[in-house]
Amino acid sequence: MSRRNRTMLVLIVAVIAAGYASGRVGGGDAEGVDGPGVPDGAHSAVVERVVDGDTVVLAGRGKARLIGVDTPEVFGSRECFGPQASDYAKHTLTGQPVKYTVGREPRDRYGRLLVYVWLPDGRSFNALLAARGYARTLTIEPNDRYAPTFARLARDARAADAGLWGAGCPAAG
Repeated sequence: MSRRNRTMLVLIVAVIAAGYASGRVGGGDAEGVDGPGVPDGAHSAVVERVVDGDTVVLAGRGKARLIGVDTPEVFGSRECFGPQASDYAKHTLTGQPVKYTVGREPRDRYGRLLVYVWLPDGRSFNALLAARGYARTLTIEPNDRYAPTFARLARDARAADAGLWGAGCPAAG
């Protein structure tokens, strides 16, 4: 191989590696969360308010429940790590423009829109909740599109004692 070809090969490998590290290649993000990328046809909205860790109010759409994840409760029976999950959602989402898709079953029994949400940088917020230990997985068919991904991220969070898994929550096991 000529010196020029070796140089080109090294440059190509460096560009690809940088793409993986930045999350622009491979569907991940710079923090290593390999969540689903924003699908074609996703809708846009602004998060007006965060109700709790897994429920938000989308401007023009009303209350929306995040699909595939279940954060500890903060209202009624306040659960271990609920306030932390809620604070994380508020800090990350309030006032933010997001992309979202509606599940195959569009509403839950409370009338909330069932959604997957992506941040402006393309990261899946549902996946971040699982990956950082703010949520357990909750799969309810037919809204199971990303269930294997969320399950893997939650297993990794548990193995790393992240979030609720390391907080000594009695029901986290």
